[in-house]
Amino acid sequence: MTSEAASGAAAAVAQSGGEATLSVFQYLLVYNAFSFTFATMAAATLFLWLGRSQVAPAYRTALTISGLVTAIAAYHYWRIFESWEQAYSLQNGVLTVTGYAFNDAYRYVDWLLTVPLLLIELVLVMRLSQRETTSKSITLGFAAALMIVLGYPGEIADDNTTRAIWGTLSTIPFLYIVWQLFVGLGKSIDNQPESVRGLIKQARLLTFASWGFYPIVYMIPYTSLGGGAVETGVQVGYTIADIIAKAGVGVLIYVIAVRKSQAEYGSTYGGEPARA
Repeated sequence: MTSEAASGAAAAVAQSGGEATLSVFQYLLVYNAFSFTFATMAAATLFLWLGRSQVAPAYRTALTISGLVTAIAAYHYWRIFESWEQAYSLQNGVLTVTGYAFNDAYRYVDWLLTVPLLLIELVLVMRLSQRETTSKSITLGFAAALMIVLGYPGEIADDNTTRAIWGTLSTIPFLYIVWQLFVGLGKSIDNQPESVRGLIKQARLLTFASWGFYPIVYMIPYTSLGGGAVETGVQVGYTIADIIAKAGVGVLIYVIAVRKSQAEYGSTYGGEPARA
């Protein structure tokens, strides 16, 4: 992706004769949010991959994918952070635009890769039958990718009408995913070990809550906010949602994998001896 692919909102911010419409506080708030998220994703990656030795082999793939999600996110937040630095210059307390458009397309590239994997890691940690695992992974992964693809044209649109049309279209696969999480996987969750049912439901709810936050952020341009407040709200809002959806859910996936390993393999993984 090139700088020309930056979002319409970001491009608008970078147009005022060299003067940034962002305040210094807003610029630094977004700057620090990107930095914090990069560090969070990198730390979560190490935690999840090093934690593979603490779970049974059947659940290591789920942790590998969960760590891959945060690794991809860490890389893209590093690129987003670099692009933000290049787009603005802060000298002697004065913030100006540099002429390099902020490339927000990195975020959608990240989502296109990580959002399907987030659903797949949840399916894998449940350890369903091979047929059901394959079926759920393909259908949920495709729906997640379609949701991101449909949302992108609206994100870069210059007018709110176009943004609303593509946002509505993106909602269709999102509703299908929600239905699968709460209905399609409901019976499978009831068949899980009692010690992890609550955790799986929490992971499902956290996934839904964090994903439900994205459309709220997507709608910020429709509010009474203007100028730099819109860009700040969008960037910080998406960043918070990413931390919860990727690092937060990743830690829950790890805890579920540990609990299931203990329930199924007993003292081998620090639990009570498994009963025949």
